[in-house]
Amino acid sequence: MEKLGGFQRKYLRGLAHGMKPVIFIGQKGLTSEVLSSTEKALETHELIKVKFNDFKEKEEKTEISGRIEKETGAENVGMIGHTAIFYRRQEDPERRKIALPQREV
Repeated sequence: MEKLGGFQRKYLRGLAHGMKPVIFIGQKGLTSEVLSSTEKALETHELIKVKFNDFKEKEEKTEISGRIEKETGAENVGMIGHTAIFYRRQEDPERRKIALPQREV
């Protein structure tokens, strides 16, 4: 998947605005169970929110977000406070829920 453009990121952040987090990262950090749940959530929803409960330092959140991107193939489209937004396009065109704009309007 090619990198998302700024206007696509903005579009996805707008879609995620009303969503609730589906993944919560607690004191144990990014465990294999959390990664597995993240993988399943991305497969189902394409766009998810991840809430950092016990990690309040920006460097920690950035490092964990980077690991999530690397391990799942998702892209971080934004971080607001203690919540990160990830997007990974569904491989099966029949199951895609989100149609990304192809150019800025």
